[in-house]
Amino acid sequence: MTVLIAQSLEATGNYRYLNSMTDITDLSKIIASKGDNPLILSPVNLQSQEDLELERKLRELKFKQELRKDWILFIIRDVVIFPAAILFIFAVSGYSLFTQIHR
Repeated sequence: MTVLIAQSLEATGNYRYLNSMTDITDLSKIIASKGDNPLILSPVNLQSQEDLELERKLRELKFKQELRKDWILFIIRDVVIFPAAILFIFAVSGYSLFTQIHR
């Protein structure tokens, strides 16, 4: 990478930056802004359009799966378990009250 930066600096005429390779970020900005065919150094992983599209679809599928899981948990917890627990409490308290009255 250092050789590539040095060659780019020689091609653009910035010889004074050849010896100061301490700050790569500023150096890459200088290289990118000079010359007819600028060199763009980016730490970001460049992906093809197909990869980006597949990644977006994967994120959408994960989101839909998570949403489905949340709805299933909501239905099981709030629609089935809580009413069943309340009915059980009413049944036990009704039975207890019924046995107290008939003694």
